[in-house]
Amino acid sequence: MFKGSYPWFVRKDLDGFFGLAIDNLIQLMLIVTLSKFVAGMPDSLIFGYILPGAALSIIGGNIFYSIQARKYAIKTERDDVTALPYGINTVSLFAFIFFIMGPVYQETKDPVFAWKIGLVACFFSGVIETAGAFVGGWVRRVTPRAALLSTLAGIAVTFISMEFIFQIFAKPALALVPMAIIIFYYMSHVKLPGEFPGGLLAIIIGTVTAWVLNFSGISGYFEPDWSKGVNFNLHIPIPVIGDIFSMLGSEYVWRYMSVIIPMGLFNVVGSLQNLESAESAGDKYDTKSSLLANGIGSIAASFLGSCFPTTIYIGHPGWKALGARTGYSILNGIFITFICLTGTMDTVLRIIPIEAGAGILLWIGMIIVAQAFQETPKHHALAVAVGLFPALAAWGLNMVDAGLRAGGTNLYTAVGKGSFQGIIPINGAISLSQGFIFTSMILSAMSVFVIEREYWKASIWALTASVLSYFGIIHAYSLTNLGIGNRFGFGAAMEFAVCYAIVSIFLMVLYARDKNNP
Repeated sequence: MFKGSYPWFVRKDLDGFFGLAIDNLIQLMLIVTLSKFVAGMPDSLIFGYILPGAALSIIGGNIFYSIQARKYAIKTERDDVTALPYGINTVSLFAFIFFIMGPVYQETKDPVFAWKIGLVACFFSGVIETAGAFVGGWVRRVTPRAALLSTLAGIAVTFISMEFIFQIFAKPALALVPMAIIIFYYMSHVKLPGEFPGGLLAIIIGTVTAWVLNFSGISGYFEPDWSKGVNFNLHIPIPVIGDIFSMLGSEYVWRYMSVIIPMGLFNVVGSLQNLESAESAGDKYDTKSSLLANGIGSIAASFLGSCFPTTIYIGHPGWKALGARTGYSILNGIFITFICLTGTMDTVLRIIPIEAGAGILLWIGMIIVAQAFQETPKHHALAVAVGLFPALAAWGLNMVDAGLRAGGTNLYTAVGKGSFQGIIPINGAISLSQGFIFTSMILSAMSVFVIEREYWKASIWALTASVLSYFGIIHAYSLTNLGIGNRFGFGAAMEFAVCYAIVSIFLMVLYARDKNNP
């Protein structure tokens, strides 16, 4: 409960800010690096159009979700409400660069044209997310909580926790102590002198350690490159609405709709899962308005020059456990906007090493995994567990692909030579990874309804899997030198479609048996 006016900021918002800001910084690093080396984009395009456009969409969403949380706190007279985290959609970032802008650039050798196609992709993704706001509430009502939370748990334990714990243990002298401070501080809920934020203390210690190692001449830990000096150039976002609508008739746009549409649906489902995660942590937000803000944010990003949709982030329960409330979201938006509009992102990363705050993101992953089991009925634990496997497959496949590329080859070459024969059933890993967020949700939902002996509902989910397989939304893939691509169309994953259909029929037989013999 709170008395008087509700505060815009509390001390623990600093912890949430540092964690979310580091997460956003990583997305920006990926944008700069991949846009340059995969889609051939020059710095003038990246720093002059893409990052400023992304900045305004991010701060707009951060302010909206902060105000939304504030209103909810005042309405419920609670002082523990946490705003939904918000930022660049990582999955769409990879998909749009590797499967749209990268191929377009390889074919046309025109980075500006590839960027414009990316703008259209971002625009349509926002349109799909906006439309999803009007059916999202129904999807949440018919989907078991275990199915929504297990998918997030799989992503958290792999793409969040594992990635960062590897970074931590790769540089223990730099990152292990800050990680320990963060983990034990939040596990024990201990109060530091003056209620100093534990996350901020960890980052200070990590940064100081990094610079001590640097000045001591110890290599391999923190070696910022200052050869380019300090960059500070103001970049004002420039509307590019005309560029988007001028490209709608391009054959390239419609050629890549097979990527754009599934990714838009993927974003809607991911946002629904994050809303369910927030509700299970105690903060129930309106589905329609939350998804509308999400979709409008992506449309605004495209209109201002960014090719990358925004989304409600995974991790709300983690930020809540940190003690963050509504102000951390606004602080993050201001910080990201500043470094994007001034081109100072490289400078920030030369001062504060990513490893100093990696423990915060590890903690976020731990909270999400724990929540999936704690906030669902105990007898649904098996349904949560089965939903973890598709994300594990997707992450493991990324590790294998990265290892092969580091060795001078790739999955396409290795699979063609039969290098995995008798070692890893790599085709199964690829199939399970494709559309894994849908597969995870479906397998978990089927399991919940089988546990509850509601076989007809499980049958409908199996039939849904059959339809998605038939059109290639899940399990279908194409393997090229550029990587694993989607393969959409009629009968794209026919083998899976038939098998799921058989499972659906089997479940309906069980339903009929129980109905006739209660």
